[in-house]
Amino acid sequence: MSRPLVAPSILSADFADLAGGLRTIEESGADWVHVDIMDGRFVPNITFGPPVVEALRRRTGLPFDTHLMIVEPERYLKAFAKAGCTGLTVQAEACPHLHRTLQEIREAGCKAGVALNPSTPLAAVENVLGDLDLLLVMTVNPGFGGQSFIRSMLPKIEKARAMLDAAGSKAVLEVDGGVNAETAALCRKAGATAFVAGNAFFGHKGDRRELVQALRG
Repeated sequence: MSRPLVAPSILSADFADLAGGLRTIEESGADWVHVDIMDGRFVPNITFGPPVVEALRRRTGLPFDTHLMIVEPERYLKAFAKAGCTGLTVQAEACPHLHRTLQEIREAGCKAGVALNPSTPLAAVENVLGDLDLLLVMTVNPGFGGQSFIRSMLPKIEKARAMLDAAGSKAVLEVDGGVNAETAALCRKAGATAFVAGNAFFGHKGDRRELVQALRG
């Protein structure tokens, strides 16, 4: 298996210096930039739109792992793809036609991912496993940074790993929410292969390269 992936979330950077946040991510040796898109409807918070993503794209060559926590994501797939996103992950709960939406993501030239809220069962994606490049198991309820890891999600991660393996899927199994060196180790043991870190990354007072290595395990 290839090494685990680390995707620091730009949501936790200083909004007055997002370019500096990107430099911090690059200098840490992390693999991806995680970009949280929130619309104030699917979740209470509001973050970035395509113009901000496009501006960020000009400042780094790292892949953009973009999580669309928005209603009707199909309306914005092309705009975010054009802005420079590498992968687009939609919430299963927001997609009544999930198979179609995943096809549209790939047609737009991006990797296709699905995220599941803590209360959403894995059954929501069992019929689209062949269309997934990434499965994101949320380990907090989405909408805000700085929340505590929900440990009861560990069995769900284990089941997700078994489900992907049984289907012969090569999809990345990502976790997001309350991820730090300690909880990442638990998630790795459960079968996760990619880790989103927000406050744990940007709030880290030591060497972030060492933190990234700790998250990889």
